[in-house]
Amino acid sequence: MDRASFGSINRWWRGPWGVKKSVEAVAVGVVLVGALSVFLGLAPQNISSNGCQFPAMFNFGDSNSDTGGLSATFFRLPAPYGNTFFGKPSGRFSDGRLMIDFIAQKLGFPFVSAYLDAVGTNFYHGASFATGGSTIQPLDGKMFEARYSPISLNVQLAQFEQLKARANEGFAEGKSSKVRASLPRPSDFSRALYTLDIGQNDLHAGLRLKTLDEVLASLSNITAQFASTIEQLYQQGARVFWIHNTGPLGCLPASLAYKLPEPGNLDQNGCLKPHNEVAQEFNRKLKERVLNLRTQLSDAVLTYVDIYTAKYKLINEAEKYGFSSPLVQCCGSYGDHHVVHCGMKAIVNGTEVEALCSNPSKYISWDGVHYSDAANEWIANQIMDGSFSDPPVSITEACHSPPQF
Repeated sequence: MDRASFGSINRWWRGPWGVKKSVEAVAVGVVLVGALSVFLGLAPQNISSNGCQFPAMFNFGDSNSDTGGLSATFFRLPAPYGNTFFGKPSGRFSDGRLMIDFIAQKLGFPFVSAYLDAVGTNFYHGASFATGGSTIQPLDGKMFEARYSPISLNVQLAQFEQLKARANEGFAEGKSSKVRASLPRPSDFSRALYTLDIGQNDLHAGLRLKTLDEVLASLSNITAQFASTIEQLYQQGARVFWIHNTGPLGCLPASLAYKLPEPGNLDQNGCLKPHNEVAQEFNRKLKERVLNLRTQLSDAVLTYVDIYTAKYKLINEAEKYGFSSPLVQCCGSYGDHHVVHCGMKAIVNGTEVEALCSNPSKYISWDGVHYSDAANEWIANQIMDGSFSDPPVSITEACHSPPQF
């Protein structure tokens, strides 16, 4: 979530602010046969028919994967957020589900609870530490004043460490079965899937508070902090990582509204080229960091997921996939000299209006910054089979290292 979306929520809240030997032999044989088949082109890269069977998922990120953390901590998102799927606000910045929800369903989990939500939460299958407005880098004074979230990636890491410590204590001290049933088992932390989807707000903050050259110069440091968090999670026992890059920022309706395009600054789809070029450079550096981590963390498995290309494909071929007006939002609007924020009413030309489309499933953008339930489902289905991943492995097989030759 960028400054634009945080500007909208400031109207609600004014304060400061992811065995036996024989069995082992059979397993080794299956892996070797599978690897040889892949090498010879005889079979797809699907090493285990049973999948990885992750016991839990821990997510780190921003509003793109916030399942209710910001809403529980500072304010509750109003209707029509959540209306399409949940029938009420769910703390998600969408009319329904996020990509992380579809991932959880694919892995056989219930929706992952937000760590900061104190009501009705259960962390047995993991937790989401993501909060709307979060950044990779800790906030500086300007970003704080611009209303980005103080729950940056380093804070989310500290929250994870606390959850892990308290889970270990709960099982060691023999807490009641009811308490243990709501906590991850200590052994699950090393077998879980760790998902990360963050960076969009760092780029938005830079594009609004710095020059383009300054933003580009900051990307090495930002991606270094991202990589450092992965290393620290590894030191805490994490071994399997599913890492999203950032999407095409220049295609967000909010970006187009707040940054009037200059001649030649729009691409063939009407997206802001400078914003997308910054996102692409961030993604290039992030991928380099991931490749380096693979050599440093030899027993870790890191999958880099190209969210940018998946999202841009949807925008570029929106009509083909049943969507219309890919650069127009469903809820709220940005017009000449007025803004109607999603879930709020505004006076436009003397008339009170509340902008909301009749069919959210036809829109890619829900509120100008975040994607609709339908778009999130389409993107999740695209990425979960490995089509946009390096290595090209499905999320159910993400625990397996690709064969080396």
